[in-house]
This record gives sequence, C-alpha cells and structure tokens, in this order.
Amino acid sequence: MNTVREKSASFRVGLIQMRSGRSPEANLNVATKLIGEAHRHGADYVLTPEMTNIMELSRDKLFATIVSEETDVSLATFRELARKLSIYVHVGSLAIKVSPDKAANRSFLIDPKGDIVARYDKIHMFDVDLPDGESYRESRNFRAGELAVLTDLPWGRFGLTICYDLRFPSLYRALAEAGASVLTIPSAFTRQTGEAHWHILVRARAIENGCFVLAAAQGGQHENGRETFGHSLVVDPWGTIVAEGGVEPGVIFTEIDPAQVAAARAKIPSLQHGRRFEIIEPMAEPTHLHVVGDK
Repeated sequence: MNTVREKSASFRVGLIQMRSGRSPEANLNVATKLIGEAHRHGADYVLTPEMTNIMELSRDKLFATIVSEETDVSLATFRELARKLSIYVHVGSLAIKVSPDKAANRSFLIDPKGDIVARYDKIHMFDVDLPDGESYRESRNFRAGELAVLTDLPWGRFGLTICYDLRFPSLYRALAEAGASVLTIPSAFTRQTGEAHWHILVRARAIENGCFVLAAAQGGQHENGRETFGHSLVVDPWGTIVAEGGVEPGVIFTEIDPAQVAAARAKIPSLQHGRRFEIIEPMAEPTHLHVVGDK
C-alpha cells in the first residue's frame, strides 16, 4: 500500500524545545510562552517534546504529582490555547496517571477548535543500561501502548510516535504504508545516546519511508539530574535536515511543502518494492555439500 494524502498547500511548523523540570505548573508556563512565540511567527502546527509536563526520576514524586487525563490542568490549558490561537497544538507527551501504580506516556494532537483529534500511548519502553552507568526502567512507571496511531490533518496524514519508538523501523514502515506523509517523534534522548544516534536515526526514518519527520526534543541539564541531547529536527523526505535546534529551550521554524513527499517517493519508490520474507530455520544437522567432480 502506498497511499499519499498530502495536499498542495505548504504549512509552517514550530518545534518547541524545552528543559522540563519537576513542576508541571512551571513547565506549562514555559510551554505556553513558547507556543505563543510560535504562533506570532506564523506557525500553523506546533509540536512540544516528550514529557512536556514533568521530568521526574523518583517514582514516589512522580505519582504524587501527576493526575488523570480528565483532571490534568496542562492538557486543559493546551486545549484552550489551541482554540484561542486557532492552530494545531501537538503535545509531544504528558505523563498521565492511568492507575494507582501506572502512568501513560501519552501524546495529544489538538485541533484549532480545542478538540483532541488523536491520542497515542508510547509503545516501546526505554528499559536500558548505558555504558556510563545511567540506567532507565520506563516500564516500571509507565504502561506500554499497543496501537499505532494515524490522523489526517489539512496537509496530509500524520503518524504519531514517541522517542524510543525511533529505534523500531517496522513501526514507521507500517505508518508509511498506511498513508503517513509526516512522522512525529517528540523525544527526550539522553545526551549520550543522542550524540551517537539521534541524527542518524531521524534521517533514516525519513529516507526509508519518504516522509517528513518532525522531532521536538528536550535539551540540557534537568532539575532531576538527567541530561538530554536537544537538537530538535525537521527532516525532509529526502533525508535533508531543514531545521535544527541547539541545546537551549526555544522554537525552531520551517515551511513544509507536502508535495515533496510524492517527489521523493517517485525518485525512490521503496514503499512499492517492499516484500515480506519467509524465514527458513537453520537445519538441526549439519548439511553436506556436494562438490562437482567429487568421487
């Protein structure tokens, strides 16, 4: 399947880069200020990073602070802001309490009327031990999502993902084959993994799927002691970085022409050439090769 739903009109993107701390109220104040700046510079769509509302490593402090979706002040504020500014506000993710001992790492796409048009719960949990001694167990606090999510916007079909999902190319291929022309990857990459892999992985997802990739990021030394890589990126379907942030909080802007998707896919039609392979299990006994000329 190679459905392309891009429209002809270009649109202006604003990626919000943050350095979220432990206070949802303080983080909300920063995010709303930056979204306002994006609007003043003509953004039609803004994307915030993963964990916009809180960056907290302590389980007890996290669950003492976060609340359900229905009572989350940040979400309500973002909905009102989208309505007031008449723009799409894509909240990269919020930590949302879904049970007494589990949260969801949940993305919200809000339309210019203030309605939530898509939700996505991060599928792949960041459970890793890094070489420098850093250790993360996202699954201890967060419940993994189970469904990939697509939604149609005026400029094309958007596929929603979050951070560690970036390392699982099959998810992005499934979104592209289902018609996605824009892939969103709000993130909070560690400095160590970001320096090694961030640019390569984001560009690879764009190139192999012929999609725009929008990746708003957390950056810098956070209140909880964690250090994130920053470098929010917009990458076009040919793999070119068209906008990039640094480490400091702020907004990066770019114009996106959806017609570039069809153009890139016409040059390299890999979505049409993909095949499913049958895997042959190795034989239990060693094989014996017959060489021509053997007696």
